Amino acid sequence: METTDAELVAKCRDGDREAWEAVVRHRQARVYSLAFRFTGRADEAEDLTQEVFLKVYRTLHLYRPESGALETWIVRVARNHFIDHYRKFKTEKVRTAPLEEHHDAVAEPTVRVETPADMLDRKEAAERVHRLLERLPADQREAVILRDLEELTYEEIADLIKVPIGTVKSRINRGRIELARLLRAGVV
Repeated sequence: METTDAELVAKCRDGDREAWEAVVRHRQARVYSLAFRFTGRADEAEDLTQEVFLKVYRTLHLYRPESGALETWIVRVARNHFIDHYRKFKTEKVRTAPLEEHHDAVAEPTVRVETPADMLDRKEAAERVHRLLERLPADQREAVILRDLEELTYEEIADLIKVPIGTVKSRINRGRIELARLLRAGVV
């Protein structure tokens, strides 16, 4: 029988270390991935991931199962933390980058051995996507990242960034159109 989010959080609140480890283990890669996409730096993403889980642990009493899945709540906490972090340090650009190479190492071991040529091709493609995403306005970039790279639903994104679902769909659509235009124009 699988433990519900509410039961898992209740165990965490009661000091069950295994329950907390399960929360972190099952969601750490997602938070790290999101942090890396926003920062573009592995070291900064690791620090932010740790900070997010500290914040989650301290604010578990605020989680309400009726308001959605625990993972959605954690992603919301993470997103808000990233925004606060950048406001605090007055970073003007939110950088995004694909995480395929880092995600594989964190999530599950890679079975296939990559050749140096494969690694170079993947790295160049990732850098190109990163440069294209940087050209999008921040609101479109965030929506495209959350939908196409993080694979959140439109509803989850609307709930997360606190805008109507129509606005989410519009931002994603405009972002995708702009990315396609940039690709056709050979920009990068």
